[in-house]
Amino acid sequence: MSLHDLIIEPLSHGFMQRGLASAVLLSISGGLLGSVLILRRMALMGDALAHSLLPGIALAWLLVGRGPLALLAGALTAGLLTALASALLSRLSRLKEDASFGAFFLIAYAGGIALVSQAGTRLDLLHFLFGHILGVGPADLALAAAAAGLTVLLFALLRRGIVLEIFDPVFARTAGFRGGWFHAGFLVLAVLNLVAALQTMGVILALGLFLLPAATAYLWCDRFRTMLALAAALGATGSTAGLLWSYHSGLASGPAIVLSLGLGFIFAALASPRYGLLRALHLAWRERRAVRHTAD
Repeated sequence: MSLHDLIIEPLSHGFMQRGLASAVLLSISGGLLGSVLILRRMALMGDALAHSLLPGIALAWLLVGRGPLALLAGALTAGLLTALASALLSRLSRLKEDASFGAFFLIAYAGGIALVSQAGTRLDLLHFLFGHILGVGPADLALAAAAAGLTVLLFALLRRGIVLEIFDPVFARTAGFRGGWFHAGFLVLAVLNLVAALQTMGVILALGLFLLPAATAYLWCDRFRTMLALAAALGATGSTAGLLWSYHSGLASGPAIVLSLGLGFIFAALASPRYGLLRALHLAWRERRAVRHTAD
């Protein structure tokens, strides 16, 4: 297969160009947000946020109809309510944040499933559950661009505060940085990006654009700035590879993208020169060999 058939011909179609542009934009912002989720140990909270969008989508479908703006507004409302209610409960009660997120996630997801069963299994609604990247339209692309642009802008303006909040929150409080506002703002930003990823990846797979590139970058590098750049680059590369794989194989686009990103993560988990499994096994083998040699 020639380079033209492999890459150029698939990307000559308008729907492929819009889908790829949306995935790349969300990969950039997702790499930034995912890095914070990984370093703050909030990965499972991100998953809870993604799934909490479901009841908002289903309720908007039942009450308003299939209009994309209504569905996106419902998802955004559900995600923000879950994020803010969980953060408020964890600060005002004895529940830790993971427990409050878990409770609201289960309630929201169960309610969403119940509402989906009432809405039926129409194809348009399933696209919001599992994504339909080849159906990305100009409005979806504009939303992805807005979410990605806002995320990059805020990370650039608040870079110092973000670094302090992640690595030295005690000093950040001493310096007057309001951790509560940062946390709430970050959750709102994460929800906005998850909503923007609905058409591209769906509720179920959207978090793959956030966590897999960031986790892969975390295994390769030690500097935060390098991790951010590498996560964004890995997300964009994996999205491109997954979309082309989907085009040539007939595999669904969302799973193909997540699997491509997952292959990169597995390779890093095995072969990272400092944090990979093979290195750990090699060091363990050398240590046992040294102990055995000393004993002899």
